[in-house]
Amino acid sequence: MNRRNILWSTVSALGAAFAASRANAATETTKLDKLKVVYHLSDADKVNFVLGNIQNHIDGVGGPDHVTIALVIHGPALKAFHSAQANPDITKRIGDFSKDGVELAACSNTMKAQNITLTDLLPGFVSAEKGGVVRLAELQSQGYLYLRP
Repeated sequence: MNRRNILWSTVSALGAAFAASRANAATETTKLDKLKVVYHLSDADKVNFVLGNIQNHIDGVGGPDHVTIALVIHGPALKAFHSAQANPDITKRIGDFSKDGVELAACSNTMKAQNITLTDLLPGFVSAEKGGVVRLAELQSQGYLYLRP
């Protein structure tokens, strides 16, 4: 074997070792970093679509232990979550999300405009006291990825 072949073999082996160590580090980082996502919902006609996206997200990552999800609702969409008029499918989904640890935040400004309180909403909701858009910004500043389907 000549010097060029020895040098090439050494460089190739070092490159392969470096690539393997980087891939391993990326895998370990992914396992440790739990993705944080906030879904924004204001359109009444997108309620079922967004709830479906959240369920698909939870299922896609292997369950609620692998992701932190928040849902911030304001505007006309909030009416779908009034306990007196919510359909059974939405009621079940919200109950499941609440058990899975999804933060369910209702805009306090929208609640005032709709003349409702937290007790009028399905169980599991918290009030976004400073408003829905402020809560969205707060979560984004905490590293949450923003999704508005």
